Amino acid sequence: MANVTKQELVEAIAHQTGITQVDSKIVLESFFETICYSLQQGRNVEIRGFGRFKVKRQKARLARNPKTGEKIHVKAGFKPVFEASRELKKKMNREME
Repeated sequence: MANVTKQELVEAIAHQTGITQVDSKIVLESFFETICYSLQQGRNVEIRGFGRFKVKRQKARLARNPKTGEKIHVKAGFKPVFEASRELKKKMNREME
């Protein structure tokens, strides 16, 4: 199963909407930037029927460098998380079977 690239998304949007690939790329990048900005502001982004983007706090921890085996202290931080909606999960399970 191959990954879908951003260029393939741009082409699909352009084909489905009839707008140019340049315009669809602007729309797609604006969408991504808006999600990033909202997450940076501490706001969740909920798209009904699709899912929710949110920020999760990670605690500081000790990790191990797999190459050297050396223990490393990883600082506390934040990471973006996507949670699929029930509708998306149901649709994926129907389509994948």
